[in-house]
Amino acid sequence: MEQRKLGSTGPNVSALGLGCMAMSDAYGPADRGESIATIHAALDAGITLLDTGDFYAMGHNEMLVREALKEVPREKVQISVKFGALRGPAGEFAGMDTRPAAMKNFLAYSLQRLGTDHIDVYRPARLDPSIPIEETIGGIAEMVKAGYIRHIGLSEVGSDTIRRAHAVHPIVDLQIEYSLIERGIERDILKTCRELGIAITAYGVLARGLISGHWSKESGKTGKDYRLMTPRFQGANLDANLALVEQLRAIAAEIGATPAQVAIAWVAAQGKEIVPLIGAKTRARLTEALGATKVTLTPAHLAALAKAFPPNVAAGMRYAAEQMAHLDSEKPATR
Repeated sequence: MEQRKLGSTGPNVSALGLGCMAMSDAYGPADRGESIATIHAALDAGITLLDTGDFYAMGHNEMLVREALKEVPREKVQISVKFGALRGPAGEFAGMDTRPAAMKNFLAYSLQRLGTDHIDVYRPARLDPSIPIEETIGGIAEMVKAGYIRHIGLSEVGSDTIRRAHAVHPIVDLQIEYSLIERGIERDILKTCRELGIAITAYGVLARGLISGHWSKESGKTGKDYRLMTPRFQGANLDANLALVEQLRAIAAEIGATPAQVAIAWVAAQGKEIVPLIGAKTRARLTEALGATKVTLTPAHLAALAKAFPPNVAAGMRYAAEQMAHLDSEKPATR
């Protein structure tokens, strides 16, 4: 698989990464054996970057990744971990804590659950409004010096925060949502990252499955699927967004690919510094996603997609209002 450099100071990683969150029941039921087989299949296909979070099912996801990697040489894979999101015993989110002391505690538990002596990219999951980003990054930088972390990343923060963090320690990548129907980073964040030599690890490239071509009005009704609580998957918003998918399906048919493959290929085509994270939790979905690496989008294809998917085309916000309020990435830059 093609390799892409994770920022000017980061490692070379596979052109596609594997996001593991959905393997821990966030998007409905997940089969443990199939999830592990999917990680193995991804590694066999050349994917080296695995993304997880210590709060994904309260540590379940990290332990799943550990099980999948127990026979894999550590140098063959890069593990990206988000930290700082607090959870309650019922699974509810209870804010953020990115104080250096808390970070060291989270890191210690992640190292144990993952069964490793270092994490390749460590990042706060969201901006903690109670502590300056400089303190958080400074604390992580101490763990880089100690050898427990290789590189520092960020997640869902805006240009001002990116600049402040990068001034303390080189940032290798920003993890943020980016897809045909979610292009907020094009306002200023993408430009800032390019200026500073910071890569983008793009999650939600299929808008959480919404534009995969597999979602319908009956999807997600079995088990607990948090997508059903987000605006784009509800009511008239869902109807409007599924109509967009039909336009994507028509373009994909002309290209000779699936809607999911075209959507992933579009994100990858936006720049060599962008690494799409695919959230497959089954080998079938992984195989389809890997097909995106064989899709070549011509200028005519890109023009057709641009016409069908202009900025702000999606119906509904990408998160519920209370979650949107915690996204520093949604705040306008001051410079």
